Amino acid sequence: MERKKLARTAAILTAATLGLAACGSSDEGAEGSDTIRVTVANHVWTDTIKAAIPEFEEETGLKVELTQLGEDQLSDQYNVKLNAGSDEIDVMMYRPLQEGRLFADNGYLADLSERVESNEDWDWSDFQEGPVTATTFEDQVVGVPIITEREVLYYRKDLLAAAGLEIPATMEELEAAARTISEQNPGTAGFVARTGKSAAVTQFSSFLFSFGGDFLEDGKSAVGSEEAKEAYAFYGGLINKYGPENVSTDMSWSEAMAIFTQGGAAFYTEADSLYKNATDPAKSKVAETVGFAPLPAGPAGSKPYNIPSWSLAINEASQNQDNAWKFIEWATSKDMTLQIQQSGVPGPRSSVWADGSGTSTYPEDLAEAITVSAENGVGHDRPLVKSVAEAREIVGGPIVAAITGEDSDNAADTAQSDFEKFLEGEQ
Repeated sequence: MERKKLARTAAILTAATLGLAACGSSDEGAEGSDTIRVTVANHVWTDTIKAAIPEFEEETGLKVELTQLGEDQLSDQYNVKLNAGSDEIDVMMYRPLQEGRLFADNGYLADLSERVESNEDWDWSDFQEGPVTATTFEDQVVGVPIITEREVLYYRKDLLAAAGLEIPATMEELEAAARTISEQNPGTAGFVARTGKSAAVTQFSSFLFSFGGDFLEDGKSAVGSEEAKEAYAFYGGLINKYGPENVSTDMSWSEAMAIFTQGGAAFYTEADSLYKNATDPAKSKVAETVGFAPLPAGPAGSKPYNIPSWSLAINEASQNQDNAWKFIEWATSKDMTLQIQQSGVPGPRSSVWADGSGTSTYPEDLAEAITVSAENGVGHDRPLVKSVAEAREIVGGPIVAAITGEDSDNAADTAQSDFEKFLEGEQ
C-alpha cells in the first residue's frame, strides 16, 4: 500500500506540473479548512443527511459544501478529479463493490484504520462483518459502510397455503415447492429471478456461496469448481424448469420484480432493499400476500450476500482529512444510522437492527430475515476486481447457459478459462 501511495504522489506532482490539477492550490482545500467538500450520489440516504447537515454545522462550527450527482455523473467526476490528484473533494460517497478495488489500488482512498478505532462511543465493532470486509483493502480500512442490502426470499403466502407447503428452508425444499406450485397453478411460475448475463451475477452470488463456491479463491478463478457448477445448474435450472413461460435472458431486477408483483410467480430471490416494490398496493397486486424469509440453505448453509451498496471515504489527496473524518463520524453515528434506517434505508450497524425502533418501519418477517442474513452474510456479490463490468460478463455466461437448457458445466469450464485470462490481464 505504501508503494502505491508513493506512486500516487508522483502522479499528483506530475499532473500539477502539466497543469492538469491544482493540488493544494485552493485556500478552501487547505489543511484545517472550516469547509468540508462532500460529494454524494442522489439517494434517499443523501436526502436524510442533507436535511440534518445544519445540525452538524451548528454543533461543530464547520461548513459543509455538498455536491449531489446522479450515479453516471458521479463516476465521471471521480474519473476526472481523482485521476488528476485533485484535492477538491474531501469526503466521497462511492460503491465499494463496483469501484472500491480500483480506487484503493490507485491510492485514491485514505487509510482510515486508526480513525475507525479511535472513538469507542462511535464503535467500529458495531458495523456488520460483511460490509466491513468490503470496505477493507489489503488490511486497511478505506471506507465506512452507509447503505447495505442482502438477498432474501420473497414468496406468496396464499400459494404456499393453498399447496399446504411450509416456507422453504433449504434449496431442495425451494425446488420442490416451486415444482408443486407451478404444476398446481398453470400460468404461474414457481420461481423467478434475474436472468441477464451481468444483472443476474449479484443474485446468483448467494446461491454460489450457499453451495460452497465463490468467484475467486486465493486470487484465482473459481467459477469452474464443482461447487460453482452445482450452483450454476441449480439457479439456472429453477428458471428453466419452473420459471415464466418464454422467459427472456436479459431481465434485471425491474423485469423480474414486475412478474412477481403482478402475480406471475410464487418465489423470487432479490435484494431486501427493493421490498417496497412488492408491498406497496399501488405497485403490487400481491401486496397483501407477500412474505419474506431468509435465503434457503444450500450444501454450505444459507450464505446470502450482505454488502454495502454505498460507503463514505476520504480522498487521499484531501488537505482537510481531520474535518472530513468528523463529517463521516457524524453521518455514520448510531443516532444518524437509526434515523436513516427509519426512513427506509437499511444500515450497517448491528445495534440498529437489534433496536425495535430501527425495524419498526419494516415488515416483521423481513426484519427477521434481514437479521439472520446479516449474521450469515458474505461481503461481496460479484468478483472483487478492478474491471467489474467485464468480469460480470464472463462469470455470468454459465447462468444464461443453464437458464436456456444448455450445458452449464461446459459453460463454466469456458468461463473458468476466460476469467483466468482476465485476471492475468489485471495484474
